[in-house]
Amino acid sequence: MTALSKEQQTEFEAAAFRRLVAHLRERSDVQNIDLMNLAGFCRNCLSNWYREAAEAEGVAVTKDESREMVYGMTYEDWKNLHQNEASPVQKAAFELNNPHK
Repeated sequence: MTALSKEQQTEFEAAAFRRLVAHLRERSDVQNIDLMNLAGFCRNCLSNWYREAAEAEGVAVTKDESREMVYGMTYEDWKNLHQNEASPVQKAAFELNNPHK
């Protein structure tokens, strides 16, 4: 592997993060519960990690602000536009796999 400077690594990580966020915005058909069941994280987790990183650097970011950064709109708007009621199968899988227990 090519040795990267710290700045290059940060730049590439930021680019990958932006691409992930853009992908999740485009794939609004993928529900958060499906992400949680398959990968153990969802859009809300990503927004929490963003907020926690900002706070670790002394920058105050609200939960709503970090969610809007990930969703590209308010969380309430996203839920109204894209979120479906979880099926019994999805809920059961979540109970089995919930990493936040």
